[in-house]
Amino acid sequence: MHPPDDSSLSPDIDLLHVDEALVVVRKPAGLLSVPGRGPERADCMSARVQQRLPDALVVHRLDMATSGLLLMARGAAAQRLLSAAFAERQVAKRYTAVVAGQIDADHGEVNLPLICDWPNRPRQMVDHVRGKPALTRWRVLSRQPAAGTTRVELEPVTGRSHQLRVHLQSIGHPIVGDELYAATQWQQAAPRLLLHACHLAFAHPLSGAALAFDDPAAF
Repeated sequence: MHPPDDSSLSPDIDLLHVDEALVVVRKPAGLLSVPGRGPERADCMSARVQQRLPDALVVHRLDMATSGLLLMARGAAAQRLLSAAFAERQVAKRYTAVVAGQIDADHGEVNLPLICDWPNRPRQMVDHVRGKPALTRWRVLSRQPAAGTTRVELEPVTGRSHQLRVHLQSIGHPIVGDELYAATQWQQAAPRLLLHACHLAFAHPLSGAALAFDDPAAF
């Protein structure tokens, strides 16, 4: 494992690792992972990386409002291997979040099936009949009684769209700054969604070596 040469960095790309098979980049909050619909939504993390590394391909995504570690593959072969690792749950992912309210327990899990709330997309919702299985593990990192919030570490065992955001809302502790799932009070309590992808660990697709990346949240 080696960091990129300084010449590969620019103000709009924060590459943490580059090798012949993969790229790890820090995505800022408010930037799409992949292009959206229309030319006004063409700017995204994948396009910025591809300006520097044209063979970089998407492996997974982070919500536009979420910051943190994003993995891309270099070339189709590496993309297939890394995508399979995600599909087979061989990639360890952890997030840091600040949620509304004081969580009493120190750890737990949310096991609720999710589906797109189609009339209100991109919102997702819990649906016990049609939803796809979704499992999130969580543990408390600290409590902030004065602010009425709790800082938590989240482990999405599955990777459904908006999974962490919906699961935390479902147990009465929406993520602070969440414009889709939090009440107005908590939407306005932070300038951004307080959710950050802080840890990725997986086997290198070519060498099999264990790789781990950590990026502490700035909030």
